[in-house]
Amino acid sequence: MTIGLIIVGDEILSGKREDKHLKKVIELLTARGLSLGWARYVGDDRPSITAALKDAFAGGDVVFSCGGIGATPDDHTRQCAAAALGVPLALHPEAKALIEQRMRDMAAEQGQTFDPDREDNRHRLNMGVFPEGAAIIPNPYNKIPGFSVGNVFFVPGFPVMAWPMIEWVLDTRLADRHGSERQGERSLIVQGAMEAALTPLMEAVEARFPGVKVFSLPSVDHPRWGRHIELGVKGAAASLAEAYDVLRAGVLAEGGQISAEMVRADAPN
Repeated sequence: MTIGLIIVGDEILSGKREDKHLKKVIELLTARGLSLGWARYVGDDRPSITAALKDAFAGGDVVFSCGGIGATPDDHTRQCAAAALGVPLALHPEAKALIEQRMRDMAAEQGQTFDPDREDNRHRLNMGVFPEGAAIIPNPYNKIPGFSVGNVFFVPGFPVMAWPMIEWVLDTRLADRHGSERQGERSLIVQGAMEAALTPLMEAVEARFPGVKVFSLPSVDHPRWGRHIELGVKGAAASLAEAYDVLRAGVLAEGGQISAEMVRADAPN
């Protein structure tokens, strides 16, 4: 299973707001033995959002889309999802009931009588207008739901809402897949060796151990190790230890100096 993430919003691309979803989604997936395969940032532009969602629906991956499902003029994700699917938008009956309950609660908190025909209340129902055939994703923060179509799941951009909604999807809709991508990771800090000289070794380890990935993270100004390479392997535990031993021996044979060794369980893929 490949899991993708789409993050929608001009405010992310302009730097007005810092994206917090990528790191958190990786954390939520890793805790369940899953991993993130790709991420895509899209501005508040209907053609761009529609194109990204067409790819998501056609690709067969599990995809989380964060942002743009509100009812203000700069929210386009609901409309773009319908366009990408080629289906009409419709007010979801369960979403309508949840939104109306939220409006009743708000009116009661303010000491007012709920009027469903008031213009602003009718407008709020637009937040429950989803592509025809969508299922809802419950929102524990304020009852305004997200929605899903197939394996594409749409949540708000607000982390306080989005993150528990993503957790709900993972623990209900995807619960049977937990642990399916659980990984381990072992790496070492190498000094006194060039990355180019170690490349044949890395290629040989990947060729010998299918399912194991070799990674190389060079640094030139680390406060502790200075110029060095973090060289490691990640993959299923069954072959990880042997692959690491081969990598370590190869580094020493190339004259590299090992300054530290690290083990990480449940690493993202």
